[in-house]
Amino acid sequence: MKKKLLKSALILATVVGASAFTALETKEVKVENSKVTWKGYKVTGSHEGTINLKSGELSFDGETLVGGNFTVDMTSIGATDLSGEYKDKLDGHLKSDDFFGVAKYPTASLTITKTEATSKNAYKVTGNLTIKGKTNPITFDLSVYGNKATANVKIDRTKYDVRYGSGSFFDNLGDKTIYDEFDLVVDLAF
Repeated sequence: MKKKLLKSALILATVVGASAFTALETKEVKVENSKVTWKGYKVTGSHEGTINLKSGELSFDGETLVGGNFTVDMTSIGATDLSGEYKDKLDGHLKSDDFFGVAKYPTASLTITKTEATSKNAYKVTGNLTIKGKTNPITFDLSVYGNKATANVKIDRTKYDVRYGSGSFFDNLGDKTIYDEFDLVVDLAF
C-alpha cells in the first residue's frame, strides 16, 4: 500500500511539474511579409522611406514574448517620398559614409534583452541596437496580436556616429539642420 501511494504521489508530482514548464518557442519572422518604414526630420520638412529586414525571430515562453533578434539590410534603405534624380541623390547620400556607410556596414541588428508586459498584448522592450558597428541600449513599446507584431521606435542617430547635418555637432547649419532623432514603424509577420 505504501509503495502504491508513493508511486501515485511521484506520478502526480511529475505531471504537475511538467505542466509548470512551458517550452521556449522561437518564431521566425517572415521578412517578405514584414515592413519597416523610416521617417527623418529636418528644419524644412521630412523624408520617409523603407528598409528591409534580412532576418528576424521572436522568442515566446507560452504566449509571453521573452526575446528576439533582427538583422536589417542597410543596403536596401531608400526614400519613398521622392522620385527620379532626387530619390537617387537621397538614397545615395543615406548609403554614403555621411550617414549609414553601407559599404562597410551592410547590416544593422537588434537583440532584445528584456521584455516587460504592460498589458495583455503589449510590452516594454529593451534591447541592444547596433548601427555602423556601434551598439547602444534602446527601449520601445511593442504589441503582439496573433502572428503579427508592431512597434514604433525612436532612434538618436548621433549615438551611432551618424552626425551629418546635426545641430548638436555643427554650428550655423540654419535651415539645413537635420534633427538627431528619426522614427521607425515596424510591422512584423511571423
